[in-house]
Amino acid sequence: MKIRPLMLSATFVRNVKAPGRYGDGRGGLGLGLLVRPATRGGLNKSWTQSVRIDGRPTSLGLGRYPVVTLGMAREKALDNAREIACGHDPRRSAKAVPTFAQALETVIAIHAANWKDRRGSEHQWRATLGTYAFPRIGDKTVDAVTTADVMAVLSPIWSAKRVTAKRVRQRIGAVMKWAIAQGLRMDNPAGDAISAALPKHTAVQKHQRALPHAKVAAALRRVRRCETYRGIPLAFEFLVLTAARSGEVREARWDEIDRDSAVWTIPAERMKNGREHRVPLSGRALDVLEDAGDLADADAWVFPSPTGRALHQSTLSGLMRDLGIDAVPHGFRSSFRDWAAECTDAPREVCELALAHVNTDRVEAAYRRTVSMST
Repeated sequence: MKIRPLMLSATFVRNVKAPGRYGDGRGGLGLGLLVRPATRGGLNKSWTQSVRIDGRPTSLGLGRYPVVTLGMAREKALDNAREIACGHDPRRSAKAVPTFAQALETVIAIHAANWKDRRGSEHQWRATLGTYAFPRIGDKTVDAVTTADVMAVLSPIWSAKRVTAKRVRQRIGAVMKWAIAQGLRMDNPAGDAISAALPKHTAVQKHQRALPHAKVAAALRRVRRCETYRGIPLAFEFLVLTAARSGEVREARWDEIDRDSAVWTIPAERMKNGREHRVPLSGRALDVLEDAGDLADADAWVFPSPTGRALHQSTLSGLMRDLGIDAVPHGFRSSFRDWAAECTDAPREVCELALAHVNTDRVEAAYRRTVSMST
């Protein structure tokens, strides 16, 4: 039988598999490693410290391993022991625990730099959590939020607003995971524990509304005739002509456009699949760019808003709604795919890659040859 060392070691902490609480030996100041099975398999390991405060046994959470290492846990335990020896309660002496609303701002600041549509994503996070979560948990400190709180947030919208409810749960979970990493709590109240208490969502395939490709030209004529800020119909037409996603068009910059080669190169960081995408530009697409040239400086957005920023994510869909076009911007990608299949002899793989759907090297090479032949 293998006997573990009296004091914990980094190797033991890393390798231990059996659930239980493992003390740090004599002189360990009550420090222990708590090993528990995780809901989805594997193990959760966290640090606790058994102490007496005002004569009563108390367990202090010191954070989760491996975010908090053995050395860090020992330092925290020593700091707590010193506080208690001086007659202080380390729970009150610790830095103030932020409220859920305060922690949300920190989480947004951490992740915003990696969001493709930073302004839109920040707005969505604040809007969904502000509407549904803040009334219940906005003013609660992150260590005080319970599973019951999260259930109270999700239950009213879980069946009626499925997509919104899923996003609210994910975003609450992101804030709670940040709190765990900071050693402010030991569990995620938005995690797997509540899954059994909520009705299971069955998968429903939902297609984006699209026009038959034969009706696209009429929609373009209607948009060209509308009286609105000129950058909006130009962006709409460019979206249709390139079969690009709304965000890719709205955030297009002039330094991505090579008018001499008639190619628009969308950088990898703006693509859904994370790979650079080259779009061949037709003569009409180049005309649209020529008209858009008066809207902004050469190093700015191709289709700026009237305030000089990128167009808002709802601008193009709002235009279509106002003009009575029964589709959504993303649906024109489907219209393009149908047109390519029915009216051209292009290989299926090339049609898919034109939409940035296929990433194999062989198909990409074929697509790039097609781009070269068309320019």
